[in-house]
Amino acid sequence: MFDDDDFDENRANWGDLPVYKKAEAIYDIVMRIEKIDAEEEEGLSDYERDAIATHIDYMVENASIIPAKIAGAVSADLYDIQMENAVIIRKSARELLTDSTGLVSLGFKDVDYLEILRNEVDEFRILFAEWVKTFDPENYSIDRWGLFNPPGVNYDDHDPDDDLPFDPLDFFNDDDD
Repeated sequence: MFDDDDFDENRANWGDLPVYKKAEAIYDIVMRIEKIDAEEEEGLSDYERDAIATHIDYMVENASIIPAKIAGAVSADLYDIQMENAVIIRKSARELLTDSTGLVSLGFKDVDYLEILRNEVDEFRILFAEWVKTFDPENYSIDRWGLFNPPGVNYDDHDPDDDLPFDPLDFFNDDDD
């Protein structure tokens, strides 16, 4: 049923995608930002140091989510699942920008890294938008929640797969006896 070769092929595919490579670059930048010690920042209150640490923790989390969701979208190969992952990726990338702005407002001194991060996220946004265009809207299962259906498909549409006869007892019966 599941072939390890198919998994390896999908993994190689998503690992070679420009959008994935840019996500890895963003992750690397965030990991460099994390290494900057807020304790060394002079003139900051304990609150500001704690708030900076919290923003950076969120940035690490979001930077980790992006490549994982790209891999998940490629591996899923269904439009509705790909779009769901795309929304999470977009949210995570936007939160990176929001948290970087929060760091500046709290007095984070190494703003050069934040500018590099913003530029990388902007380049990522373009690669991401082009990548999303490659999703196949003809390969889907109906999203009964109504959020991630391709254009023209509604949550309450009839699914032709529902007409296929299926008896779970037949599935478990062994006719080879």
